Amino acid sequence: MPTDDTLRSLLGPAKTIAIIGAKDVPGQDVDRVGRYLMEAGYRVIPVHPKRRQVWGLQVFPSIAMVDEADIVVLFRAPRYCPEHAKEVLSMAKRPSCFWMQEGITSEEACGLLQDTGILVVEDRCIMVEHKRLLQPAR
Repeated sequence: MPTDDTLRSLLGPAKTIAIIGAKDVPGQDVDRVGRYLMEAGYRVIPVHPKRRQVWGLQVFPSIAMVDEADIVVLFRAPRYCPEHAKEVLSMAKRPSCFWMQEGITSEEACGLLQDTGILVVEDRCIMVEHKRLLQPAR
């Protein structure tokens, strides 16, 4: 489990976040998180095999087709995570982090990414962590 300092040092300098399973369906967690990340100043790259546009942005059908992203966030069922981990390893420029959203864990995906230099985060919401660690107290 990454420490708060590790997450701060990841989220602070990150510029680009790819979201696998991106959908702009109002009321869904992925929509709230994607919109939040854009409002927080990140360049968001939606990834979805069937959609052409999400949040007014071009969608990539596979993470392997994305040139680079600092963080790859997954909104997919755990059974799909190992395949996405393999795709991340085939990216031209690998991300710093493979982030599985709250409720998502995958021992197999973690094993595939072990010793690759890619931080793995499981079962945590990137929006919640960003707000908690980087937003000033009001």
